[in-house]
Amino acid sequence: MSKKKAIILLSGGLDSTTCLAIAQSKDYECYALSFRYGQKHSSELLAAERIASNAKVKLHKIIDLDLGSFGGSALTDESIEVPTQASEGIPVTYVPARNTVFLSIALAWAEVLEADAIFAGVNAVDYSGYPDCRPEYIRAFQSMADLATKAGIEGQGVKIETPLIDLTKVAIIQLGVSLSVDYSQTVSCYQANQKGEACGQCDSCQIRHQAFIDANIGDPTLYHS
Repeated sequence: MSKKKAIILLSGGLDSTTCLAIAQSKDYECYALSFRYGQKHSSELLAAERIASNAKVKLHKIIDLDLGSFGGSALTDESIEVPTQASEGIPVTYVPARNTVFLSIALAWAEVLEADAIFAGVNAVDYSGYPDCRPEYIRAFQSMADLATKAGIEGQGVKIETPLIDLTKVAIIQLGVSLSVDYSQTVSCYQANQKGEACGQCDSCQIRHQAFIDANIGDPTLYHS
């Protein structure tokens, strides 16, 4: 019997790396998928390459996209600064339609691989308020995937797996530690330097750091001075 296959959307951050560990713990043959989409720094991608290599995934693809040419996000647009204070509503670090684009490309690869699942590290509890991290969005994408693919209409469609969606960041870290995830290898900062050192000030850094404190686990993040 052939081993079940999964595509992991691997950014190099805490959540996606935990998803990879979960998929491997469930005995999936894992294929990692990352994107060079116009983000301001490359340290997260370098982390993804290290993590995929250390995890011995079957294959790791990095896809080039130019979402940065549209602008509209502090993560891709040089004219928009990454905020260090919480804001009302959807923050400027939201990249328009990013998860829809990423999941759609993963869906195409899944059909070719005849993969059973796509794992995405979206979270609707301790997150920044992004609309494409909500359970109703994932349910809608699953419905679309079932309708829009050959595998779907034949009743063998890929399952969108979001094992972290209802977990707190503390619970995610605790789960990852139980699966031997080395979080020192991950990069979550919105403005990390080329060494992968985090700023410690952005929204992502603050949520991550507080979660390690609340989990009573030493923060392994590398910070720049």
